Amino acid sequence: MKQIIASLALLVMVACGGGDGGANLPGLVATKRAPVTGPGGCGVRDAWVVTEVAGVRLSRPAIMTMQTARALDRWVRSGAVPAIGRRGGGLAELTVAAHYACRSRNSRPGARLSEHAQGRAIDISSFVLASGERISVLRGWRGDDSRVLRRMHRAACGPFGTVLGPEADRHHQDHLHFDVADYRSGPYCR
Repeated sequence: MKQIIASLALLVMVACGGGDGGANLPGLVATKRAPVTGPGGCGVRDAWVVTEVAGVRLSRPAIMTMQTARALDRWVRSGAVPAIGRRGGGLAELTVAAHYACRSRNSRPGARLSEHAQGRAIDISSFVLASGERISVLRGWRGDDSRVLRRMHRAACGPFGTVLGPEADRHHQDHLHFDVADYRSGPYCR
């Protein structure tokens, strides 16, 4: 009986935002932190500091929700790692261009808040291989790495609700933007 009660208590704690919230996925390294507060609608209630997903390190610790971390982990496993394959010894690091930031979309005055302002987005500017080789979104999208970058971009559409790359607009020329926004019509990918 005690075991059943303990199991139910753990289930309730995780469902209500306590415990590790799913951070115990193999290869996902995240530390729960106090909620992030900010002005206006900014802030992250379910705040985690993520340093590794799917066994691939992030270039710097990134603040995000566990939902965002799990989507990133899923995409790295099913999209980024297979797209790179064994090239250069495989994927070792994601270069984080942006994570939590209290700002509007594209930092435009008067625009709606960005998903970054709630820890629901991450921007990746390059991919570092075990050999030290770097695949840059800016240089590679229309260059030699176009095929692998476009494959990763397509694979992100599903784990993430919004996927923006260099063809989306001038604000995304040098990175891939991923967020977990939920749209009735399905993922928005450009």
